Amino acid sequence: MSAPTGGGAPVTVRSTVPARIDRLPWTQFHWLVVVGLGVSWILDGLEIQIVALNGAALTHDEGGLNLTGDQVGALGSAYLAGQVVGALVFGRLTDKLGRRRLFILTLLIYLIGSGLGGFAWDFWSLAVFRFIAGTGIGGEYTAINSAIDELIPSHYRGRVDIAVNGTYWAGALIGNLGGLYLYSESVPVEWGWRIGFFIGPLLGLVVIFLRRHIPESPRWLVTHGRAEEAERTIEDIEDRVRHSGAHIEPVPDSKALEIRELPPLGFRQLTKMFFGTYPQRSILGFTMMVTQSFLYNAIFFTYALVLTTFYGIEQGSIPWYFIPFAFGNLLGPLVLGPLFDTVGRRKMIFATYGGSGLLLFITAFLFNAGILNAVTQTVLWCVIFFFASAGASSAYLTVSEIFPLELRGQAISYFFAISQGAGGVVAPWLFGRLIGDPDALAETGVAPPTGPLMWGYIIGAVMMMTGGIVARVIGVDAERKSLEDIATPLSAAGVPAEGTTPGAPRR
Repeated sequence: MSAPTGGGAPVTVRSTVPARIDRLPWTQFHWLVVVGLGVSWILDGLEIQIVALNGAALTHDEGGLNLTGDQVGALGSAYLAGQVVGALVFGRLTDKLGRRRLFILTLLIYLIGSGLGGFAWDFWSLAVFRFIAGTGIGGEYTAINSAIDELIPSHYRGRVDIAVNGTYWAGALIGNLGGLYLYSESVPVEWGWRIGFFIGPLLGLVVIFLRRHIPESPRWLVTHGRAEEAERTIEDIEDRVRHSGAHIEPVPDSKALEIRELPPLGFRQLTKMFFGTYPQRSILGFTMMVTQSFLYNAIFFTYALVLTTFYGIEQGSIPWYFIPFAFGNLLGPLVLGPLFDTVGRRKMIFATYGGSGLLLFITAFLFNAGILNAVTQTVLWCVIFFFASAGASSAYLTVSEIFPLELRGQAISYFFAISQGAGGVVAPWLFGRLIGDPDALAETGVAPPTGPLMWGYIIGAVMMMTGGIVARVIGVDAERKSLEDIATPLSAAGVPAEGTTPGAPRR
């Protein structure tokens, strides 16, 4: 970094911080970032699965709360509402106050909210605690994805982001396996569901110590008038890399950016930026996030209902069918993630979205024809979501990297909130209506009709294929590129020779 230029405010500095981060080899420091920050998705998967499994315990007389089925469903809504509020509130704060402060704060909020859930005494107390836990996880998404993208070198950013987002299913697996014991006859009903709420906080307590050793994003520091602190931070990161025995290539001054501090953007300015400067990218982010959210929430929240209603599987056996489904979702991002950095973003998004949509389209007709059973239906779901999981993870990667640094946290929060509203509310309700009331169907003695659900699967398939086509046409070739080459920071006063106008989109 060179000395500040210009005599008046705002002060402009030349900085090579972004280029120095992107040229680093992979070392233990980057594993610390991945493990310490990536656990947020594991916690979310754990939370969703634990609550999905404890519904029976919460309604059981011996559970202590005696909730109704509607109240159990409302708990899921409270958690979802908390996620949306947390994303919107903390998304703005993470752009204003920094990544590190927020990924510590949001984890603490989650730990408190989830832990308190184990002490709930009635529906309203549990609903409030679930809302608090949701705000923490929603805030985690914005701070974590921002920090990971800004700390990971550009050659690895795609695979790391996709793998981290895919670890949601590792959390779901942990929750599922824990539930097999906690909700069995080995544990009293009144204790099983309470213990379940403590699993996430125990994991989080370990992780919060790791996060103490993760620095603030030097990229964020240099664009917020803290250039000297950014310099010290990047030097500390480089020292850690050297101590790992890795060689670091020098960065020429021609790679420097001229950065000037900007005042915080108001809501009107943000709206103009998203829909005026970046209309295509906003359409891209909206389409990718909503289509994958619709598919996931439609299938995931009616997974057990389909198995019990159409295939006669006992409720207690559902977790055994969920395990391979979760493995398929986990393996997809891990196996396909590196291809997003080599084959390219647009091609892989098109392939994963389009491929999963096409497979679901075929499955819809097989389901309606009565060809499938519980095992073959589960196998097809595993294959479909092997691709869909990588695609869904790439949606979060996309909205995180295609907007300027100053907007990153807020971009993630806005698109996350929209997708949760569309997919998290509409999809489960619609598919629940298409399946019908299992008790009423059982009383008729007639096999439940498969036609309505077939059309629901077709809708989900068409939406995913549409998301893939949109990404192929107006997507951004962001693979192996610096974040500043994808979208120049709004605070950039000057760019390297190969750069463009500050704030302008790049293809």
